[in-house]
Amino acid sequence: MHRRIFLKTLSLVAATALLPTKVVANPINFSMIQFDENRYTQNNAQTIMVFLYGGPSELSGNLTNLEEISLSSQSDYGVYFNNEITPTQNNFWQEAGGQIMEEMLSSGDMNIFRTCYSQLRDDERNRSHGLCVSQNQRGVNSRDNTNGIFSNIANTLYLNGMIDENTRLPFISMEGDSNFFRAADFSLEAFLKPIAFSSDLKNPYFRGSTRPWYYYTSAERGVTGYENTRATFDATLDSAAQSINPEGRIKENFDKRVELDDFISDLNNASIPASINYPDNFFAKKLSNAIKILSNNSDTKIISLGSGGLGGWDDHSDALDYPDKMEDLFSSLKVAVQHLKAEGIDGRTNIMVFGDFGRNVNLNNSFGWDHGNLQNLFLLGGKDYFNHVGVVGETKVEGTGEFNRLFLKPADNSYWFEPYSIAATLYSIYGITNPEYLTGGFGPIENGLLS
Repeated sequence: MHRRIFLKTLSLVAATALLPTKVVANPINFSMIQFDENRYTQNNAQTIMVFLYGGPSELSGNLTNLEEISLSSQSDYGVYFNNEITPTQNNFWQEAGGQIMEEMLSSGDMNIFRTCYSQLRDDERNRSHGLCVSQNQRGVNSRDNTNGIFSNIANTLYLNGMIDENTRLPFISMEGDSNFFRAADFSLEAFLKPIAFSSDLKNPYFRGSTRPWYYYTSAERGVTGYENTRATFDATLDSAAQSINPEGRIKENFDKRVELDDFISDLNNASIPASINYPDNFFAKKLSNAIKILSNNSDTKIISLGSGGLGGWDDHSDALDYPDKMEDLFSSLKVAVQHLKAEGIDGRTNIMVFGDFGRNVNLNNSFGWDHGNLQNLFLLGGKDYFNHVGVVGETKVEGTGEFNRLFLKPADNSYWFEPYSIAATLYSIYGITNPEYLTGGFGPIENGLLS
């Protein structure tokens, strides 16, 4: 049996042992959320969330402990990666996007936190994909059916009069359904729910420019030029949709159809500055269109992107393509920052990059890494509210005494934070002054990040 399949099967058998014994069960009372309109207005924040599903190794952004790791690793790093594992000045992995990281660090366009670490998950022996993804995207250490981070932001802004039904497409997903937008304990207003866009900005509700003859009535076909009565046809169909369909997503989607037609038409007619040249990959295309949306519509606050198009990050085995994937990721992000600058929105717009968790730093006998519990958080842009703090966090190597278990953890006296502080940081820049209420007690990232 393939190593990864075996591990997945084993994880199902042991699932109950991996679930946390202590959870946060705190139904949200939105009247308890303290909101600062001045902070929200001043930041005027927009966010692109790049979530790396599967949990990438942290080594691309941190080779500080490479010598010690290499001495203890089950498989030889240098041999497997063809001696292409070169630390840069700040101990990034040069062949895995490290040189690009150095450039963005030097220009003040990137902050990297190397010690996003969950002591709670270590205590609970929790390194399962589903629960960790759900917790990170809901911003709380809980298995309860609680809201996603972006749904909490949406409802807070709505209840404080910052957005309403006239706000044009405030939340967008370019990755389909996501726990970031989960609405569990309240009925989210239809206009707050994210619109799903494809990477090429095609409207999923577009009806086409012409219709077959059988879509028209006999009276319409008796009039010269009846093919041009699309507007009448659309109005009739929309009216029927409202009268026939029950309340819910189908009816809501019909409401959005015309708005999407107009919005996407405007976007497709908008051009990217000639100086901006993205790499030729699917992820870069999504990223470029996300920035096109934000630069042409200040009403859009958050776009959830995922990392589709780069490949998966669950590298239990055969991790030889990891450097190439990281190079593709950061070459796309570098151009994205240039794009933000060219559009003049790099101050208000931030790009966040993180995932499920990090990886075990032992290169196993299948030439991959098993699940770990320390990862990097990359923050790009957002200079109006993020200070440039550069590289934050120092790590140490720790073995558990078990076979094939070798991890990075925060070094003694190093700054570190639980992943729920990422949610608290997002809440803070969108005007919530007591984010701890939503995160089960965890505050924003510190160390001078927030202005």
